[in-house]
Amino acid sequence: MKVAKFGGTSLATAASIRQVFEIVTADPTRRLVVVSAPGKRDDDDTKVTDLLIALAKARLSGETGEAELAQVVERYAELARALGVGEEIVTEIEADLRERLSADTFYEEAFTDVLKAAGEDNCAKLVARFFCAQGIEVSYVDPGEAGMLLSDEPGHAQVLPEAYDRLSRLREREGTLVFPGFFGHTESGSVVTFPRGGSDITGAILAAATKAEVYEKWTDVDSVFAASPKMVANPQPVAELTYREMRELAYAGFSVLHGEALMPCYRAGVPVCIKNTNNPTAPGTRIVGQRDPVPGGVVGIAAAPGFCTLYVSKYLMNREVGFSRRLLQILEDERISYEHTPSGIDSISVIMRKQAFTPQSEAWVLDRVRLQCEVDEVAVERDLALVMVVGEGMRHTVGLAARACSALAEAGVNIEMINQGSSEVSMMFGVVEADCDAAVRALYGEFFGRPSLPVDSDVGVLADYRIG
Repeated sequence: MKVAKFGGTSLATAASIRQVFEIVTADPTRRLVVVSAPGKRDDDDTKVTDLLIALAKARLSGETGEAELAQVVERYAELARALGVGEEIVTEIEADLRERLSADTFYEEAFTDVLKAAGEDNCAKLVARFFCAQGIEVSYVDPGEAGMLLSDEPGHAQVLPEAYDRLSRLREREGTLVFPGFFGHTESGSVVTFPRGGSDITGAILAAATKAEVYEKWTDVDSVFAASPKMVANPQPVAELTYREMRELAYAGFSVLHGEALMPCYRAGVPVCIKNTNNPTAPGTRIVGQRDPVPGGVVGIAAAPGFCTLYVSKYLMNREVGFSRRLLQILEDERISYEHTPSGIDSISVIMRKQAFTPQSEAWVLDRVRLQCEVDEVAVERDLALVMVVGEGMRHTVGLAARACSALAEAGVNIEMINQGSSEVSMMFGVVEADCDAAVRALYGEFFGRPSLPVDSDVGVLADYRIG
């Protein structure tokens, strides 16, 4: 069995859904198909998930939501008409949406999850109806009935361990199974969703549970590239990555695969393959446990803006037992997670996402750090970007850090901080956000051996990394 997950761009139009059908039926082992909600048809379009969020907001603000509901129904009606599956499915979808719209709104996040889940759920029903009309044996699978048990955390749910055993029974079912991504049910039966882009996570869980031969993630790019095409013109494709490399790249901006989708496959030893729905014969990128080293040790350069750092200095900090614990406890009390903690003997920096570190929480944290940690200096620097150089072979490559620093210096990019992970799979540089693109181009040019010019806005980019 192969698990094939199709993103929103692969389901946005009737033509793309027909292409999905051709891909699935071309390989009889693609028996478990995971679908997202329909995505954008063009750059000016709106994803169905965003339409559903607007519908939820309208209802929560006391409006009827009829205008927003009509937009969602029309998206599915357009697909149904073009696919020739009849009006009955549209009537069923509208009835489902109205039932969801009448749910209790007291817990706003829970109510929003009920609406958001309708995108994938109704897309799966539509796709299954189309497949059936083509004469193949197919079944829509309800995640709750199948055993997709999740934690009761609306918008941020995680799979429960007992779900894997229940979902493993899907392997025994006959025919092609169409499974909606992005959501599951709590033990009490409530609908909850994964973080945005969570259909990737659904596919990974199913691949691990059914011990699939491979987990195929079908999207709109031929492969993972060594850098984002938004920053580098014509970046080099990557044929093979390890789970750890992909995790590092996904963390720092490579959204071709949701970062949380790797863990189930990693634990079960299921390889992942990134494939292009519009070019199914392309080999794509395989993500595996181990691979042969690549020359130079580096497989990708990634960058993500939106960070800030809390800098703390205190003389003889290294002699003070429990200092780091007290500092991080202050952040925990404010429910602020941290990303990295590079440190020296008398100083420590805590890197966080700036959207979580609001001005209000900043003032509170600084006061507590001064009072409870008795520091010599505490400061916050905002508008930072993290640039990652990633590769399993880095640990065996002499002079790699020197090359990276020299390339950034020649490009006029000042390094605010540097940190190498204990696994030595990645090296992180903190730079100001304004220098982010220049840093990526400089590092790409250094490690991939050819000039890296800015992307020509008149020509456009070759591809984009999208979660769908």
